Amino acid sequence: MSSDNDALKGLLPRMTALSATLGRGQLFETATAAAGITLERPAVTILVILESAGRPLRVGEIATRMQVAGPHVTRQLNGLERRRLVQRVPDPDDQRARLITLTPNGEQTIRRYLKVINDWFDQALSEWSELDQRDLVRLLGRLVDDLTAHLDTLVGDIPAE
Repeated sequence: MSSDNDALKGLLPRMTALSATLGRGQLFETATAAAGITLERPAVTILVILESAGRPLRVGEIATRMQVAGPHVTRQLNGLERRRLVQRVPDPDDQRARLITLTPNGEQTIRRYLKVINDWFDQALSEWSELDQRDLVRLLGRLVDDLTAHLDTLVGDIPAE
């Protein structure tokens, strides 16, 4: 596909606008307050990752999904573990390794947060057909997967500053 593809010319401005909308001031704070949660964004992100995975994950898997270094995740996990929102469990494939899983309290906490967010989406997209909503989720997932895979191949090609 050539770089002068007219069909995709509006993509970056739309993605930038979406990012600005989702990242705008106080939105995260509003959602966490509505859910009764007093956690920082990286900690909530870890809980979302664990909930969406539906299975325990290694620290490295969480770090990869967050696109951060492992020590950053470990610091966040230590705090979440102190609050009894996550726990370390043995890896059935390697007894020396540990996996991270949500505790029942962690599951309840992240479900409250996700309900707030999902209610916002439900309200914002209430005029959309169910088919359009499903297409959005499918296509957005495909975009994220394909763009991530493509950009991962470019990392080695980008000169260090």
